Amino acid sequence: MLEFTTYHKLLRVSSLTFAVVLSFQSGLFSGVTAELAQNTQQYLASAVGIYAGVAPTDLNQITAGLTERELALATREDAIAAREIDIGLQPGGISQSTTTFMLATVLFILLVLILLNYALDYIRARERAQQAQENTAAVSL
Repeated sequence: MLEFTTYHKLLRVSSLTFAVVLSFQSGLFSGVTAELAQNTQQYLASAVGIYAGVAPTDLNQITAGLTERELALATREDAIAAREIDIGLQPGGISQSTTTFMLATVLFILLVLILLNYALDYIRARERAQQAQENTAAVSL
């Protein structure tokens, strides 16, 4: 017999609660419930709000200015790096033809290794078959 722990009870109650709330919210039984849920959400969204602010000081103003300059410099740096990549000046940039060549080379090496594997397996199987024939011939004598 299964023991119903507190976890199982809580799980059943929460799933039932969610089912009831979802049916109420979706307006499954009555369109009035869906409208009521929507109006409640809009009321809570407009009624609840928080405003936080810090009084401006010299240090705050300097910090804000530095942050704006850092963001502007980062944006300019990204734009310059993108232009360097476009015209091929960036030393670390690899062109598409280079990557295609590298991938083709790796694929060719893999195909050679696969073919080599099949060839060696075929040779080994042939040798085993010959040994088996020799063993059966020796046993039958």
